[in-house]
This record gives sequence, structure tokens and C-alpha cells, in this order.
Amino acid sequence: MGHSAVHEGILRRQAARESAARTYARALPIVPVRARGLTIEGADGQRYLDCLSGAGTLALGHNHPVVLEAIRKVLDSGAPLHVLDLATPVKDAFTTELFHTLPRGLADRARIQFCGPAGTDAVEAALKLVRTATGRDGMLAFTGAYHGMTAGALSASGGAPDVRVARLPYPQDYRCPFGIGGADGAEIAARWTENLLDDTKSGVPRPAGMILEPVQGEGGVNPAPDGWMRRMREITAARSIPLIADEVQTGVGRTGTFWAVEHSGVVPDVMVLSKAIGGSLPLAVVIYRDDLDVWQPGAHAGTFRGNQLAMAAGAATLAYVRENGLAERAGVLGTRMLTQLRSLATEHPCIGDVRGRGLMIGVELVAPAAAPGVEPTAPGGHPAAPSGAGDPNGVLSRAQRPLPPAPELAAAVQRECLRRGLIVELGGRHSSVVRLLPPLTITDEQAAAILDRLSDAISAAARPHHG
Repeated sequence: MGHSAVHEGILRRQAARESAARTYARALPIVPVRARGLTIEGADGQRYLDCLSGAGTLALGHNHPVVLEAIRKVLDSGAPLHVLDLATPVKDAFTTELFHTLPRGLADRARIQFCGPAGTDAVEAALKLVRTATGRDGMLAFTGAYHGMTAGALSASGGAPDVRVARLPYPQDYRCPFGIGGADGAEIAARWTENLLDDTKSGVPRPAGMILEPVQGEGGVNPAPDGWMRRMREITAARSIPLIADEVQTGVGRTGTFWAVEHSGVVPDVMVLSKAIGGSLPLAVVIYRDDLDVWQPGAHAGTFRGNQLAMAAGAATLAYVRENGLAERAGVLGTRMLTQLRSLATEHPCIGDVRGRGLMIGVELVAPAAAPGVEPTAPGGHPAAPSGAGDPNGVLSRAQRPLPPAPELAAAVQRECLRRGLIVELGGRHSSVVRLLPPLTITDEQAAAILDRLSDAISAAARPHHG
């Protein structure tokens, strides 16, 4: 009774006092009071498996011993906690560890810009950097992108129009903008980009840069094909357009390599890093090639760019992930989870697609009942024919069209997961993709428990939809 009253009181005061813009708190009416690893305990005594991980921030889960130890060490040392951008031993150690992990080809010539503590601050700094370095203004960005909530970052994201930003198609299999998916769809997307830049009448002047996510997170867990990533690198390099990789969510082992660009071997000119690099505390940086380092002192600043506790926690996290092979572990376990989820899709017609890379996984929920005039797809909602196998004229048959997204079902699955002690996130164009971002430290047993609870939740949520 006591626990419940405290829990309800806190939630009631939150609803009365906090902004209408709050998000996670609406779908997850819990009051965390303790957490360790994958587990969160609420004020009401309930325990939850956390597959949100601070939107992918907690590479080592909650309160990992190496992170707590690193923070305590700084606190006990008497070191100043706020130093603007002055050099400190803590910052020096963090920078050394971070440079040690960078893709080869960038590490040798890297510069680091510490900016405000959120990922969106680093995106703003990156956009300003390439505009300053090139003297150009426009940007290339992708449909479905998410880069942050401040004005410049938002303008490069999928939902906010800006005349200075040209929108390019991001390749997908299930909802391919060209209707064919696979390598052919990715190649058409690349040619579209090439043509837009070379066509003197396209209305797109040579831009200051291209910003892309190697795996779109908020956009619905869409991994970029490696070949397409290499094409983007070739296209931008040939035209002297700096390539910015937004690794805010994909970095620090999440996708199965330390940085997601390593899957394709692409070396970007600029990398935007945040989330996991702070070891659970706010920290964001821009890494870029030294020849872009043309701005004046004070060209980009921020009062809280010297977060000593975050740098200590971040250095400990980076070292732990590297020394313990957690990126490789994420790749192996993620592949196994994707396989098991695809097998689950054959039992649930409401699962349209399962996709991801490493421990960045998405399950797209769809309306399984055929809409008027649309042929049903194969079991699990996958196209009846292999990806890219259209009719002789290259036009997709109706049977290969993806099923309509099911945002209400996805919200129901999220609620049913919570009832079973599992915290999941929703994403995608229509908020119909259930997202799993567990810590890289999860055990095989914990992964099995996550999939069991998710499977039960999908069964429970889908039941009313089948009558």
C-alpha cells in the first residue's frame, strides 16, 4: 500500500507539473528507484527488464561497476567537476581511449570538438563545421532521419522541412521507396543521389555536407546496406562533399562493430558521437579530419562541454566494451535474436518485418487483414516473392506490397510488454516498429527471457484483432 501510494503520487505530480511534450513517461508509467544491469525496479516494487537502455545510451546497462568506480574515483580525487574546455587528466584519458577506438584512416588525422552535452549539440556543431569549411550552405539528408531536436538538427531530420536541406531516399527492403528492395533498390537510391548532384537543373546546388545514420534508429531500425554506404562515400568524395556519420545511437558496439561505419569499411570525414560515449552521463563530441579544422576560437562553444564525470564514465565504458569484445558479442547475440524473431514472425501474421544489426533490433507490426484490393503477403507479412523479383516489366505485383502499418497494435504490444515486466520502445514512420536496444552485457538467458515476454505480449495484443 505504501509503495503504491508513493508511486501514484509521483506520477500524479509529474502529470500536473511537467510539460505536455514529455514522451517516454506517457507510454511507461513507472517510477524507477533502483537499477542494475538490465533490471529496473519501480517505486511500486515491480521489476522490469529494460530494453530501452536510455534510448541506446547504456551500453553496459544500469550502474555498471566499472562506471560507478570511475565516477567515484573522480569524486574522491577532489578534481574540479566544471572546467569549461580546459585540459584535465580525465579529459586527456577519455580522448586517448576514444581515439584508440576510431576507424583507421580517421584516427591518424582526427580532431575532437567537445560541445554541449546532448547529441543534438554535436549535430549542430558538425553542420556548422562543414558549412564553415566548404563555404557552402545546403545539406543532404535522408528520409526517415533523426538527428536531434535543436533547429539545425531538426531541419536535417525526416519530419521537418527546410529549403536548405535536400531529401534523399534511404534504402529499405520492406518499405522500399522504389518498390523493389534489396541491392537493386539500394542502387537506384544511390543513382538518384548521384543524378540529383550532377543534374544542373535539379535545383540542388553543391551542398556543404551529407549527414546519414548507418542504421536509422527512430526511423524504424533500418540498417543501411554496406554497398550503398560505400556508394555514398564514393559519391561525396568525388564531389568534395564532407560525409557526416551520425553514430549517436549506433556507436560503441551497438551494431556488432565498435562504430557502425566499420561494417562497410567507410571512413567518414566527420563523426557525431553521444549517448553511450558518456557511460550514462551527458557527453557529446564531433570527430573530424584535421583539414576541416578551419574555424576560429569560440566559433562553437558550450558551458557544459567539460563534463568530467561523463568523461571518466565514458572512458571506462569505451575501454570495457573494447577489452571484453562486447561489439562482437552484440553481433553474435543480435543475429541469434533476429533469427528467433523471424521464426516468431511465421506464427504471427501481424509481424510484417524483422530487421536490425547487432543489438539494435526492430519488429514492424502490420495489419494482417488484407485491405480491399490488396493481395495478402506470405506468412509473417513478408513479400510472397523474393526481394527484387518483380514482373517482367520491373513493376511489383500487388502481392509484394507491404501490409499497412499498425500503430495501435504496436502501442498495445508495448503496454502488454510492460505488464509482463519488459520495457520496449516504439519507432518508425508510423510508430509501428517495436524496438529492442538491450545493453551489450545481456546474457543468453536474459535474451531468451526478453523474447519470451515479447512473444507473449504480441500474442495477447493481437488476440482482439483476430476476433
